[in-house]
Amino acid sequence: MKKHMAVATSKASESLMTAVAVVEDNATFRSFLADLINHTRGHRVVCTCGSAEEALAQIPKHRPDVVLMDIHLPGESGIVCTARLREALPQTQVIMLTVYKDIKMIFEALKAGACGYLLKRSKESEILEAIAEVREGGAPMTGEIARLLVRSFREPASAKADNANLSARENEILAQLAEGLSNKEIAARLCISVSTVRSHLLHIYEKLHVRGRTEAAAKFLRARPAESPAQAALQH
Repeated sequence: MKKHMAVATSKASESLMTAVAVVEDNATFRSFLADLINHTRGHRVVCTCGSAEEALAQIPKHRPDVVLMDIHLPGESGIVCTARLREALPQTQVIMLTVYKDIKMIFEALKAGACGYLLKRSKESEILEAIAEVREGGAPMTGEIARLLVRSFREPASAKADNANLSARENEILAQLAEGLSNKEIAARLCISVSTVRSHLLHIYEKLHVRGRTEAAAKFLRARPAESPAQAALQH
């Protein structure tokens, strides 16, 4: 009886763990990330890979909750790897790690299905916070990356037609999403369940023809009329 209880307890604790895979061609940095995660309570590394080809062969076997993905890999890029992993494992969240601040590359990664984008020089605490944030439905980014995206959102784009197809509730949820709120925070603010938020988000993604929350937020911000200096001053 005690043996069965111990097995059940062990399985329950494993289900509460955040399973992480690391895809990084630099062995030293790959080892650093693995050690950081394995020494963090509630986290475990289930797979480490040095290339996209290895990742595509190994990661689907382990089905991690989160993947830390280097954007530049030998052979296939991290962007291509992310797109293929997201097709095979739609519930797995991918955070890109890079030394580059190229806005085009950032958008390519987000279009491929990445839900976060961090610079490799990010602090250990920022990497761990990013993993926790994506588990809560967030889209973590370093401040520098976020500022690049905000500047790009100010460029004109034709997203109004897509946004017009959304219901009032869907637009409301999308607005909260664009503020950077997680599913849990949106649910609390709108007094609805987290599962209802997820359901609305799936419909939003389908109507906007996007793959995830970051790309949806980008379309919302691009379609929103630009504020005049006077309006901006009134809000601050």
